[in-house]
Amino acid sequence: MRIPRKLRLSFILICVSAAIMMAVFFATIMMIRASIESNNLSRTIEAQAMSLETAILRQNSQFRGFLVTGDETYLKSYYEGRDEFDKVVVELKGQLGDAEKQALLEKSRLATLAWRADWGDRIIAEVRAGKREQAQQDVRDAGKKVLVSDAVLPLRDLREAEAAVTEKNLERQQAAIVTAIIALIVGGIALITIAMVLSAMLSRMIARPITVLTEAMGQLAKGDNDIVVDASHADELGDMARAVLVFRDTALAKAEAERSKAAADLAKDAAEREKIVADAAQRHVVEELDTALEALAAGDLTHTIRTPFAPEYERLRTAFNVAVQGLEESLASVAGSAQSVRLGATQICSASETLSLRTEQQASSLQQTTTATNHVTDMVGDTARSAAHARNAITLANGDAADGRVIVEEAIVAMDAIKAGSQEIGEIINMIDAIALQTNLLALNAGVEAARAGDAGRGFAVVAGEVRELAKRTVDAAKDIKQLISKSSDEVRLGVDRVGETSEMLARVVSKIGDANTLIVDIAQGAQIQSENLKQVNSAVGSMDRMTQQNAAMAEEATAAARILATEADELATLVSRFRLNTTTSAAPAPRRDTASAPGPAPKVIRTFGALALSSEAADDDWSEF
Repeated sequence: MRIPRKLRLSFILICVSAAIMMAVFFATIMMIRASIESNNLSRTIEAQAMSLETAILRQNSQFRGFLVTGDETYLKSYYEGRDEFDKVVVELKGQLGDAEKQALLEKSRLATLAWRADWGDRIIAEVRAGKREQAQQDVRDAGKKVLVSDAVLPLRDLREAEAAVTEKNLERQQAAIVTAIIALIVGGIALITIAMVLSAMLSRMIARPITVLTEAMGQLAKGDNDIVVDASHADELGDMARAVLVFRDTALAKAEAERSKAAADLAKDAAEREKIVADAAQRHVVEELDTALEALAAGDLTHTIRTPFAPEYERLRTAFNVAVQGLEESLASVAGSAQSVRLGATQICSASETLSLRTEQQASSLQQTTTATNHVTDMVGDTARSAAHARNAITLANGDAADGRVIVEEAIVAMDAIKAGSQEIGEIINMIDAIALQTNLLALNAGVEAARAGDAGRGFAVVAGEVRELAKRTVDAAKDIKQLISKSSDEVRLGVDRVGETSEMLARVVSKIGDANTLIVDIAQGAQIQSENLKQVNSAVGSMDRMTQQNAAMAEEATAAARILATEADELATLVSRFRLNTTTSAAPAPRRDTASAPGPAPKVIRTFGALALSSEAADDDWSEF
């Protein structure tokens, strides 16, 4: 039997055992899944049945609350419970598959509809029609007929039936779990046993012969051609053994061929050594030129070829060294010229920037002076106008102060009247407090009587509780109002005292206003004269400011030109700095001096002179004029 067939049969046996175990395990899992789904459905039905029962009881309680109080807010909850009942009944009917359970649901639905028609909707309509007392009497006379037990009890039976189904499903689920555990244990033991038996058989039939063949092949690889191999097996191991014997015979033939080849190789090596000597000389020239050209490509002009070449290649080395030396001298000259241009441009730029900064500082100072003068002029003008307005305002204030004394006296009389009214309100609040206390006692007695009446008096108990709560809130409100009135009386008394003091103060204010009026007239006249003088000063400073700004624009143009020249010199020096030279002149761009930091910090300048610098008048100016 061939090895693949042996392995195939072994794996088929293991797979069949595993398939049997998985089938049993899958069946138990499906059983558990069915039980879980059934439990979920039963719990959903129980929850919906509980929702129906709650909706029925909600309709009953809100119906009784509306019957007792006549409050429309109870109807909102009543109708919500009715709608919820109708909605859940439709949903639950589609989920029930048992005819007996559907009959229980239908019985509850019909009983609920009958209760609505006979009591709920009918009594609500009578109360809305103004017949609440008659409706209350009908409910008392009906006794147990008005109860919703016929609608609630079928729902409870339905919930008990679903609870029993859930219990049975749990028992089936537990049994399925036990079956799965047993199948897993038994199947695992069987698989382990089969695997161990097959492992021992395959080791004896395959692994041991392979080990013998491996040792024989190792000896053959080491050059030991005197090996003995058993080639009697009829499977792949026999084929491998016969192949090893072929390798042994081939190795013997190869050893004989190598001995013949060794003699021919000795003659060939002598000719190759002569060729290697010639190739070495040419390779040395190529390597030296390659190194020199790489250095030249990297910008290193100091590199030359110092090692002598063979006589036939020596002219090539001399020509390369002369060319590199000439290029190095030319670039060194260019670097020196770029350095000189850069230094000159830097000095011009530094001087121009210093001049520009000083001019900007002067322009800024003049502009600040102009701004300050304008501000002072405006302030003086505003002072004159404000003095005139103040004079008029003081005249009006004098009249208002006189009228204020009359109003203050009238306020004192009004506050006395408010104080008397507060005392009368306090007496009324005491009366309300007493009435609320009596109402609370009556509501308490009504609640006791309603409790004695049992279910028939439950609605009256709700009303009594509401009345007690209303009486309690009335007492609290009366206490708060009483405290507020007491506080208001104290505030009114304090206000009367303050108003008297205000009347005396107004008399003194009228006297001082007259004196202030005379002083303000003098201030207004002096401010008008100062305003005219400051306008003349402001005009002169403005002329100086415009001239200084034109000068600053010229200085900035010169600075910009110097910066451009320095930038171009730096770019040239940067290009030259890529090359390594033998001269001492540095081709690297020198760091630019921060000329803007030489003078002191200049104040911020409002650059209003850009248009002036570009105008035809500024274009005609020259440095001598500056």
